[in-house]
Amino acid sequence: MIRIGIPKGSLQEATLELFHRAGLPVYTNGRSYSASTADPDIECMLIRAQEMARYVEHGVLDAGLTGFDWVIESGLEVVTVCDLVYAKQSRGKVRWVLAIPETSRVEHAEELENCIIATELVNVTREYFRKKSVPVRVEFSWGATEVKPPMLADAIVEVTETGSSLKANRLRIIDTVLESNTQIIASLTAWNQDCKRRKIENLALMLRGAMEARDRVGLMLNVRKQDLAAVLSVLPALKKPTVATLSDDDWVAVNTVIEESTAWQIIPRLKEAKAQGIVEYPLNKVVM
Repeated sequence: MIRIGIPKGSLQEATLELFHRAGLPVYTNGRSYSASTADPDIECMLIRAQEMARYVEHGVLDAGLTGFDWVIESGLEVVTVCDLVYAKQSRGKVRWVLAIPETSRVEHAEELENCIIATELVNVTREYFRKKSVPVRVEFSWGATEVKPPMLADAIVEVTETGSSLKANRLRIIDTVLESNTQIIASLTAWNQDCKRRKIENLALMLRGAMEARDRVGLMLNVRKQDLAAVLSVLPALKKPTVATLSDDDWVAVNTVIEESTAWQIIPRLKEAKAQGIVEYPLNKVVM
């Protein structure tokens, strides 16, 4: 039996959906922090991402999903199993940025000497300014950090994907403090047990497969051998398309994976290249 931590809060629904697409539905109860799964050997707990590394390091959880930012902030020793990038607005990383009021004349972090910096990421922020040899007062923010400047703080360090919330609060980014993404982490104890390590690695494999399949579709088509080169010139692929012979020696079947957003342009071009029987189908997992 292994116990996995699922981040409670903004990433909860995205994480539960990812587990479902990976083939491991998680059954939650709105009044409980515990959850069961379709695998009798895996149970889950809903834990705030900020606390995940502590419970993993202490052995309460064998593994968990949390941000790289909170692992660094905790300063605890855990094993990073793999990265899982599934931000809300994009597939890129999120950023912790240093922001100031847009009316401020400050252009660089070095100009914030003896200023008050509000943030949830206190230890990382202190280390950031320490490396720059800039003395500042870093204060923990319990939320709504964007509204603190200029009355309650001179600047903030806040997480952002698009920067739209900062702009809405009339703040201006002057530097990136840390880039972060979701990770699967494991305790040293669990990682050193073969049976638990194998289970955690298999979970990571399936979750990453589900993520790789997101926004991608499969394409199957038939084409005469004499037109194969023209068809292949149209197709992007993860590696190379699979080409298989058919019962008719003059024809082959082609199978590949493409970004769903490109199907609109690619399928008409395939038809022009004399492909026939083109089938687009959804994907559950793509294991690299």
